Amino acid sequence: MRTRSALSLSLVALLTGLSLLLVGCGMPGTVPSGGSLPHVAAAPSPTPLPPIQFPQDEAPHHNLTEWWYYTGHLHGTDVSGAQHMYGFELTFFQTLRGQFSPYYAAHFAISDITRQQFHYDQRAGFAPLSVIPPPGSTGGFNVSLDGWSAQGLNGHDTLKAAMDGYSITLQLSSDKPAALHGGNGLITYGSGGFSYYYSRPLMHVSGTVQDAGVQVAVTGQAWMDHQWGNFVSLAGAGWDWFSIQLANDTQYMFYIIRDADKRPLSVVGTAIGADGSASEIPATEITITALGSWTSPHTGGVYPSGWRVVVPSHQLTLTLTPLLLDQELITTQSTGVAYWEGAVGIIGTAQEKAISGEGYVELTGYAALPSGSASAAVP
Repeated sequence: MRTRSALSLSLVALLTGLSLLLVGCGMPGTVPSGGSLPHVAAAPSPTPLPPIQFPQDEAPHHNLTEWWYYTGHLHGTDVSGAQHMYGFELTFFQTLRGQFSPYYAAHFAISDITRQQFHYDQRAGFAPLSVIPPPGSTGGFNVSLDGWSAQGLNGHDTLKAAMDGYSITLQLSSDKPAALHGGNGLITYGSGGFSYYYSRPLMHVSGTVQDAGVQVAVTGQAWMDHQWGNFVSLAGAGWDWFSIQLANDTQYMFYIIRDADKRPLSVVGTAIGADGSASEIPATEITITALGSWTSPHTGGVYPSGWRVVVPSHQLTLTLTPLLLDQELITTQSTGVAYWEGAVGIIGTAQEKAISGEGYVELTGYAALPSGSASAAVP
């Protein structure tokens, strides 16, 4: 069963009154810019941009676009002794436009691998500008929306969210430093602008999942992304994003960003060693091949499904297989996009040794919203 929460009538009225029904498809993490947003200076950003600082840059920023993104795998046992396996996604988006109040959207998804079911929900709303702390704040982040929340500082985070049938209360901790992508923590979206980007690539998780009223004590591992900057979504563009957590305590991130003509704008690769050190992987060293496809019965979008990842410089050859075929979110009421965000299993070789692992894949720009639906966005 797939679930969606409705915005309050007052918010819908506000969105409609501000002409917030936009045409076109944006990307998760940004609000669709189908023509109603005020013009912004998407690129170039002033150079050199200041470096990332911790813990100051964990907090929300006064930028056009920002998100905190969690994905992970959970394993647990309920009181009857039954085993459960889940994937989860919880993400919060913050969007600022001119004089308007900050717009927040959030997505929560559970891939119930045991039952082979996918469930998701969404939230959206405005908040006063005062929720964004002044520059230089060192208190980390505390973002919340309609009872969902993510709090964190120095790699110790707490997540809470609930929807029909499922809820999570999770504590996360990282014993590795944040990994800066692009070498210095900056990546490009071409004419869309520049984004700061770091990850906590291996966060140990403990907590509970309420599953159809049954409490399941869980442990597992998660991946956390934080991006922010003066970048915007470009209509028709998209990306393929891969997070990989291997059993030898190494992690990889690959990010292929495409323009509206499906041409790569940027290819970002990062390897994280067992010691926590992060290093760039040149785009020429990354080969990712789709092994099949899946056609959504909800949107008609045709997504790649199953991948082979080859990085010769790291003696890495991996096969990524979706743990569920249908892990598509249709976020009409929050970010106004349809995208696939799913748990994958991993097997292959690393340094000529057999290896296994867990990961997540995000695919955007492959599907439009269902016919007749309207996307809610900020002005």
